[in-house]
Amino acid sequence: MGNPARGGGIVSQLHIAVLMGGWSAEREVSLMSGNGIADALESLGHRVTRIDMDRNVAARLAEAAPDLVFNALHGTPGEDGSIQGLMDIMGLRYTHSGLATSVIAIDKVLTKQALVPQGVPMPGGRIVASEDLYTADPLPRPYVLKPVNEGSSVGVAIVTDGGNYGHPISREAMGPWQEFDQLLAEPYVRGRELTTAVLGDKALGVTELRPKSGWYDYDAKYTEGMTEHIFPAPVPDDITEACKALALRAHELLGCKGCSRADFRWDDERGVEGLFLLEVNTQPGMTPLSLVPEQARHLGISYPELVQAIVDEAMKDGAMKDGAMKDGATTEEGTP
Repeated sequence: MGNPARGGGIVSQLHIAVLMGGWSAEREVSLMSGNGIADALESLGHRVTRIDMDRNVAARLAEAAPDLVFNALHGTPGEDGSIQGLMDIMGLRYTHSGLATSVIAIDKVLTKQALVPQGVPMPGGRIVASEDLYTADPLPRPYVLKPVNEGSSVGVAIVTDGGNYGHPISREAMGPWQEFDQLLAEPYVRGRELTTAVLGDKALGVTELRPKSGWYDYDAKYTEGMTEHIFPAPVPDDITEACKALALRAHELLGCKGCSRADFRWDDERGVEGLFLLEVNTQPGMTPLSLVPEQARHLGISYPELVQAIVDEAMKDGAMKDGAMKDGATTEEGTP
């Protein structure tokens, strides 16, 4: 049984399990992504089984016995290699990146260790014990504190001279130090927020993100009207090309599959030297406010076509989920 596909071709109907939800801090976003993906797959004629992940996920996947699992999970354990390892053991084919890539990309320190020696500029930084923050600042202010392995700006704090966290940070102040034993401290990069999606072997473009208030945190990402998305970003051509080249380079070095999204900070007073990659998201959101579908749409790729392209990538003959690093990796962390 066939269905029309982009370009007038025919794709075979597949049984696809859409894995979503789970119990991470990004559960609700994952449910929005997963249900949108499932609707798109059904519109393309695929048979879809929707699975809200729980502790019995292995049994539910085995019972479904799909041709492909579309991984629409965000955060842990869906994005950190855990579910990828389970599906590898079960012999299931799935979308997006494999085990090794997922382990590295969700860990901000491992990502730096993999990419900085290969010439990808990222902010410097170091791991600090949260308890030590109540005694002294780990870096000159302003600086950023973030969990080592959470996505979507979950638990990120910007510590400034005039902020309300105290100096040093007060034990009573609300922040990630109350949720995590260790945090990554990075120098704050002033300037503008840019992001680039990669689909397959192509960088789609550059979006500038302008929060209406504050900065681009979790609420600004997923609350309608809180952030202005400008595509294409109103930046010089060399910055656009640098973002696209670095996003594709990081995607390839980490061994990403399907699609990914690279987030940048750009100090516009320093030109290309002021551009820094912050992180690579191996399973970007697919909600109505998400950036990968938005960039694809601007390029004439509809949401169902984007979903089908991710499926096609996963179904390629001989596709391996080895996540093998390219050009090697080192454990030495670089600084800007």
